Formats: sequence, structure tokens, C-alpha cells
Amino acid sequence: QVQLVESGGGSVQPGGSLRLSCSVLGYTNSINCMGWFRQAPGKEREGVAGIVPGSGSTYYVDSVKGRFTISRDNAKNTVYLQMDSLKPEDTAMYYCAAARPNVCAHIAAMNGNHVRPFFDYWGQGTQVTVSA
Repeated sequence: QVQLVESGGGSVQPGGSLRLSCSVLGYTNSINCMGWFRQAPGKEREGVAGIVPGSGSTYYVDSVKGRFTISRDNAKNTVYLQMDSLKPEDTAMYYCAAARPNVCAHIAAMNGNHVRPFFDYWGQGTQVTVSA
């Protein structure tokens, strides 16, 4: 079993930065893709970034390219999402997710849409609010 614990959300002004962290507990050897998702009120949960823990390959949706950076520290079993140049439309609950198969490429290929079913484990979410 795998447990995911997010931290690092909060409120920030437009143009500001936040870094989210996701601690991965349990049988981490079974995980071949880590992702960050977000869900705004009334909207579908969408993928925003993914990383393959072994190779470090990363994948992003168009709306966050150049602004968000996903990374991992395998020694700490932690995945990060550095968010810069934040916009009001980035406001959402952010979730960390893990998948047993390597499905990270789906996040980019499908631009974050309808990729939720590919992931097996989820964190509880952390709120990010961007407003003046």
C-alpha cells in the first residue's frame, strides 16, 4: 500500500510562487509515475505535471509549461511542484497522485484531461489560492 501526504499550499498574489511537497510512504518500489493534479470548484480534476521517479523524465500540460517545475528526491521519497508566476486561474485544490504503471506521458499527451483513472493512489489535497 502507498500513502501520499501533500503540504505547502497557501495564498499568494498573482506573480508569486509556491512549492508543494508530496511525501510518499509505503511500498514505493511499485510506483512508476508521480503526478500533480488540480481541481477547481465545479471543474474536473486535471493533471498538470508528471515525473517518472526512476528516469526523472517530466511531463507538463500546456497551461503550466515554463511556470511549474516537477522534481523528485528519491532518497527522501518526496516529489515537489515548484509553481512560479502564479495566476488567478491556478487557484484550485492540488493533489499528489501515484501510478503503478508508467502513465506519465498521458498527462502531456491528453493535456491533463481524463487522466485521473490512470492513477492508483491519491493524497488528501492542499489548497492553492492566487488572488490580489
